[in-house]
Amino acid sequence: MSAAFYDAGGEPAPAFALGSLHGTGALDAREAIALLRGTIVAHHPLAEAPGALALREDAPAIVLDLAGADDALAHDSVAAIDSLAAARGWRVIVAFSVAQIDPVVAALGEEAAAVQLLCEPDRAEWIGALAVAAARGGGGGVRSPERDSERLARLSAEVARIAALLAQLSDGGVGLDRAEEPRRVFHAAPIAPVAISAAQLRAVVRARRLRDRFLGEGLFEDPAWDMLLDLYASHLERRRVSVSSLCIAAAVPPTTALRWITRLTERRLLARMPDPDDRRRVFIGLTDEAVRALQAYLGALVEAGLPLV
Repeated sequence: MSAAFYDAGGEPAPAFALGSLHGTGALDAREAIALLRGTIVAHHPLAEAPGALALREDAPAIVLDLAGADDALAHDSVAAIDSLAAARGWRVIVAFSVAQIDPVVAALGEEAAAVQLLCEPDRAEWIGALAVAAARGGGGGVRSPERDSERLARLSAEVARIAALLAQLSDGGVGLDRAEEPRRVFHAAPIAPVAISAAQLRAVVRARRLRDRFLGEGLFEDPAWDMLLDLYASHLERRRVSVSSLCIAAAVPPTTALRWITRLTERRLLARMPDPDDRRRVFIGLTDEAVRALQAYLGALVEAGLPLV
């Protein structure tokens, strides 16, 4: 039977198991866990983490810090942990560099939404991700109403404390997980397709970036639309787009871009396409539904005499 861990106040402490290139790595993760008053129940080298964690009977949140790992190790360790997490209901956080975006996303398959992805996270992002993982809880068993109410009371107090801590660390916050909105199925109106070139779409993207250049970054962020424009231009050019390239097109931090890619995929606007020549890379493209919707949108703009912006 696994041991229970408690903080200084006698309350159950959130438990985390770490994996990093070396068993002494993941300094930022360990610091954030300490700030959250969490407990590290295991810390393994990445190459050994899947096998060691598979033997555990408890369900800590799993944190993988891929700093320093090559693409093959990053891909294989994430794929193995993701497979175990899917089978056991684990909560998983993966931190990685911009250069590791493609192997990480390729390793996650179609279940990327179940894992929190952090690309070069700062302290506030670490704390936010760890707090979300701790709040989601884990394990199984039957819970009584009394124990649920006690857990909710503790969670409310902890969320308030975390919010105060994040306010000190970051003016903008970290964007903790929100309740998922009901999914909508988009049905485009039957409007005749309009001929538009990839060059025209690229010009629109350049114009959007000029706003940032002259008026300052962060005022006009619209990553979903920037990615759709880039992908539609690539669709017209018959060019494949990698995940890392699409993150650049989004013009927002990579962690934010990856969340939007997940969201657009869930809305059936984006589709993943494995690279037949490299299992550590996937391409992202528009679904047929998204292509039809964009064609109809452009037709509606022309019909109304409005510009594409």
